[in-house]
Amino acid sequence: MKDQIIEKIYEYSKQPYQKYFKKNKPWEIDKTALLNYPEGSLGFGLGNFLSKNHFDIQPKLEDHDIIHVLTNTGISVREEIGMQYYLLGNGKKSLYLFLVIASGTPFYMKEINYFMQQYKRGKKALPFHYLDFSKMLFTPIHAIQKTFNI
Repeated sequence: MKDQIIEKIYEYSKQPYQKYFKKNKPWEIDKTALLNYPEGSLGFGLGNFLSKNHFDIQPKLEDHDIIHVLTNTGISVREEIGMQYYLLGNGKKSLYLFLVIASGTPFYMKEINYFMQQYKRGKKALPFHYLDFSKMLFTPIHAIQKTFNI
């Protein structure tokens, strides 16, 4: 039940967040085109992630799914909250990040050790959350992970 509540909050907050807070331009690419990138590349990894999870690209939110790919993070509510802890540890500060942590953590207090583990993983990685991933779609995933200790 708590997963459904968190997911509904996300659905209701996503569009205003995209419209009013995200200033970047949407990527001019679709899931099918991503799957035509070389295997092992960030573009192919993103296309595979989207296909596997039955998602489409969310305009202006493409980086979010890239972070899933780079950190090998799943899509459960627990893992989504954990990914925000990872990004906090990596130095990212955004309204969305703080809202997810503040609203999600109380529902998942039994997962606090997992969240702290993700935070520490993010601290160990070199800051990468600010990169323009749209220009890195041909780059091998493992090369990015190795370069940034992800």
